[in-house]
Amino acid sequence: MFAVRFSPFLVFGLVFVFRPLASYADQPVEFRAIKITNVDSDVMFSDEKISEAMDYLASIGINVILPVVWNGSGADGVYTLYPSAVMDSLFGHPMHPAFPAQRDPLQRIIIEAHRNGMEVMPWFEMGFSTSFSQNGGHILEKFPDWALRDREGNLVVKNGFDWMSAVNPEVQKFILSLVTEVIDHYDVDGIEFSDRIPALPVEGGYDSATVAIYKTEHDGAAPPANALDSGWMRWRAGKLNQFMVHVRDSVKARSEYLVFSSSPSIYPWSYQEYLQDSKTWVDEGIVDNIIPQLYRYQLNDYIYELDKALGYTPARMQDYFYSGMLIRHGSWVISPEFFLQCMQANRDRGVKGEAFFFYEGLRANDDLLGDTLNAMFYREPALLPHRNGVNWRPIPLIVNEDDPGAKARGQWEGSAIAGYRPDILINKDDNYGEIRYSFQVPAAGWYDVYAYIVTGPKATDRARYVVYSKDDSAEVIVNQQDYFHRGWQVLNSAYLTAGEQTVLKLDNSNSLAGQLVVADAAMIIINRKLSPDVVISGIDKSPKMTPASFRLLQNYPNPFNATTQIAYRVTRTSFIQIEVFDVLGRKVKTLINEMHSPGSFRVEFRADQLASGVYMIRLQSGQHVETIKCVRVK
Repeated sequence: MFAVRFSPFLVFGLVFVFRPLASYADQPVEFRAIKITNVDSDVMFSDEKISEAMDYLASIGINVILPVVWNGSGADGVYTLYPSAVMDSLFGHPMHPAFPAQRDPLQRIIIEAHRNGMEVMPWFEMGFSTSFSQNGGHILEKFPDWALRDREGNLVVKNGFDWMSAVNPEVQKFILSLVTEVIDHYDVDGIEFSDRIPALPVEGGYDSATVAIYKTEHDGAAPPANALDSGWMRWRAGKLNQFMVHVRDSVKARSEYLVFSSSPSIYPWSYQEYLQDSKTWVDEGIVDNIIPQLYRYQLNDYIYELDKALGYTPARMQDYFYSGMLIRHGSWVISPEFFLQCMQANRDRGVKGEAFFFYEGLRANDDLLGDTLNAMFYREPALLPHRNGVNWRPIPLIVNEDDPGAKARGQWEGSAIAGYRPDILINKDDNYGEIRYSFQVPAAGWYDVYAYIVTGPKATDRARYVVYSKDDSAEVIVNQQDYFHRGWQVLNSAYLTAGEQTVLKLDNSNSLAGQLVVADAAMIIINRKLSPDVVISGIDKSPKMTPASFRLLQNYPNPFNATTQIAYRVTRTSFIQIEVFDVLGRKVKTLINEMHSPGSFRVEFRADQLASGVYMIRLQSGQHVETIKCVRVK
């Protein structure tokens, strides 16, 4: 564990440059979200995979991550996917049993997403469902009175899902406690509800808690025996609406900047089957945005549901209406042609964004959909509609151990052991050694200060870090032997003034003789819980040039019919060769085979005589090669 001690101290230093706010004026404003789940995906089970996933998603233009935090797939029901004190106190299970207790996948996603300038809105997927065909799982085993009952007294099971009563005050309190726990303990940017929250299968509502409330409000009369009675439906839906208001008030009481997002089933089917009254949520401004699940397998069906959903959305909410798009389900992956047709239908109707279900769809077929999305609709980075032009999650500042902002004293040796980018420094000297990390802080405010920790059995178990704030400092002791401390770890929050200053120091003063002190990168990220009003003009997000003599950018359009344009950039005079290969590795065309001076170029690839399918475009200069995919669709 980390140990912290405070003492007054302040030092100043130097590094990095920022981009002015005006450069964001021409950026598109769109909501570009992806759902990350623990089912049919292994991303959440590895810190390394989370880091790689966040890097990739940022590179293709995604700006919102919706990670699941309330889901099943376990042997006996639904759990949190973060260490939960609420779950621990009620059920003795602080987190999903598939995850080791030492890991916090939600915290890891937040760190890596914010490092890439993306917002994070945890997604409570299972909502008021407790398990899938497991008779309610461990939740209803502990609290049988929470069960949703039909008029025969049976547990309501719909489409395989077992349900709690969303009207029961104890159940509502439980779910709300999970929501507020996430908001209170993590620097998130909002929350995401979906088709099972709030929801109540229409055949339910005959549990004792719901019946008692109904009788109290109806002079002792019992609910109608007909579950489809319109008044009875409206009363239950009204209780769900009241819960939504309570959630919104609880969220906004913590911060007006937290986004309350909802991706319900399609209305009015959602009301008729699950009493999910999303139209009221939109009409009354209960939610900040609405993302109906337009999950369809044919273009005509998708467009029909899109137009219908837009018709239910008032004009003042049109800019906050986004499309919920299904891109993968089981073994099914949306085709590039269908995918782009849906995207175009969205843009033709002025829809300013999407939320894709789910991540693995973008990575299928060697990243085909993700790369295609980036080549076409997400070519430029986008600000989020609900931030009013503010870059709410700017790319943070990072100082590597070998950057000018890192000043070493003592005997430090370079090592090829993998670190952040890419190596590390090691101190194994008994004499004093330190590294100070200096930053050009863009604006006064609270920042989270991170160190990238590389662990190993020979490392020190007492690496001493000092985090410098405006008026004090905090000593943090890190065990560099602990495997679960690897990667980016927050050391402390610090109030920093604008300008050049030393923010972090690592030294060997606490280490035992013979132990190695490992130094890697440091990072500062604006803490939005503590500094919600700080406006940062932004850090340069321009893509860095590769060290090679060229960079192959993308082709557009992709997929394409007869022709596509290939963009590439040459950084120094070089002999350039661009060739096209089919999926079997056979060369089908040579496009460029000549000397190039520095500059940006385009070349046309005509595929009139080629069959539909995937082709690889390869650019080579000397020993350096880059390859991208393209898809020909007749």
